[in-house]
Amino acid sequence: MLQSLALRDFVIVDHLELDLSEGFTVLTGETGAGKSILLDALGLALGERADSSQIRETCSRAEITAIFHIDDLQKKVIADWLENQGLTPEDDGSTLLLKRIIESNGRSRAFINGSAASLNQLRDAGNRLVDIHGQHAHQLLLKSGAQRDLLDRHAGLSPQVEEVNQAFKRLSESRRRLMQAENAGKDIQREQERIQWQLEELDQLAPLPDEWALIQIDHARLANAAKLIGGCQTTLDLLSESETSIHSTLSQLASEMSALAKHDQSLQTVADDIHTAEIQIEELIHSLNRYLQKLDLDPDRLGEIEARMQALHSSARKYKVRPEELNLLWEDTKDQLKAIQAAENIDALREQVDQSEVAYLKEAQSLSKKRQQAAEKLENEVTAAMQNLSMKGGQLKIALNPLAEGGSYGLEQIEFLIAAHSGSTPRPLAKVASGGELARISLAISVITSKASFTPTLIFDEVDAGIGGAVAETVGKLLAQLGQSHQILCVTHLPQVASQGNHHFKVSKIDKERKTISQVLPLSRADRVEEIARMLGGATITDTTRRHARELLGSN
Repeated sequence: MLQSLALRDFVIVDHLELDLSEGFTVLTGETGAGKSILLDALGLALGERADSSQIRETCSRAEITAIFHIDDLQKKVIADWLENQGLTPEDDGSTLLLKRIIESNGRSRAFINGSAASLNQLRDAGNRLVDIHGQHAHQLLLKSGAQRDLLDRHAGLSPQVEEVNQAFKRLSESRRRLMQAENAGKDIQREQERIQWQLEELDQLAPLPDEWALIQIDHARLANAAKLIGGCQTTLDLLSESETSIHSTLSQLASEMSALAKHDQSLQTVADDIHTAEIQIEELIHSLNRYLQKLDLDPDRLGEIEARMQALHSSARKYKVRPEELNLLWEDTKDQLKAIQAAENIDALREQVDQSEVAYLKEAQSLSKKRQQAAEKLENEVTAAMQNLSMKGGQLKIALNPLAEGGSYGLEQIEFLIAAHSGSTPRPLAKVASGGELARISLAISVITSKASFTPTLIFDEVDAGIGGAVAETVGKLLAQLGQSHQILCVTHLPQVASQGNHHFKVSKIDKERKTISQVLPLSRADRVEEIARMLGGATITDTTRRHARELLGSN
């Protein structure tokens, strides 16, 4: 679960440390107080795109740190993921720290457990820890693709969907090769002759991996052998072979200083340092002698290397590649010839298409069967929830409409159909649901699908917009019920929802040093009465609204 969220110089927050708990937590506050700022900050810690405009005015950077407590059920999964990513677990693996720094130049940096990380890694970690239901989730629900994804995720079918996707790619590729072979006709023969001729030339050249880089090194060494020998010999003369060589001078100094150190022990360190320098010079002398033994003037070898470089360069120019790419071209040409030779056998390609179709249909039909079972279950659960959301007699139907041809997502298109009241015929969601109905249906689906989620923290950002009264109370109870198995954070403007929370934070604006900043404070029981009374009665809070607020809190 999300254990704490710390913000520094983010939008209108100067410094904030928010400690969170298990269960159902609500965040309330007046419009514009900054409730969404917290979720925006968390989104950045989970890998969303950053913008320098999110840095507080006059500041050079913003920092967001999210610390998650990892329970025993998730420990191994998170530990394995960290290991695969080359990241280190914190202590016993019970904590995961995600951090994001946004610079004023528009750049940002990401960290996981103190180690530098990519945004993809932040997003990947976030997907395992948090599921956010945004204010516009119900708009996404109108799209067929989103409906299909929701059903598949709820039923845990994502791995099988990926298997179908891969099988469809293999089928599409085998069909493409067959069509290419059938349309090619005589062109195949001409192409085969061209590639065969190119391969024979490359076989004769036989370019090796990294050969161009290695041959350039050898050429530079041999072409400058005389200069290298002369320079190394001059250095050796200065180091050891002249009468006043560095080595003999250091040896003399070492002897003299060792003798002086017998009279003053404090000079022993100097004597030791000179002796160390003498040893290092001896090692340099040995290294240069070994180098000179291996280095020789070999004009014949230099001629061979220059001829090889010319051959590689000419072939590279001919085939319009860089010399270092010749080996890859050689391997690719071999593969092309094999492919063309295989393409000549139309019957074999047709057999491959048939086999790919059988494999695809097997995976896709299995997915269809599981989708049908999952659809019936989700229909019943959402329909039951709709009865408590002022939609008596309403029902959800999930249609699996067969496609004329299968696709990368399977053999059907998923469509959510809604009957808003008893006796009405289920019709596509976008055509029958009003704004309020759509919000309620979306919320019901979000709550139902989240019950089966393994994600420990669920966030609902004003998904209760467009509802009120008894329906709002039901929504609050649904979220509170969900809070028994998950950590729930809910930004809400409804007192009926806020009163159901186990924990309550209020977001407000204050003036500090002539600047407006946002602050978040936990509310006591008395504070909650005042805040819920404000939500009930607006700017003017009366004894009646306070009594009503206490009643709402007392009933929970």
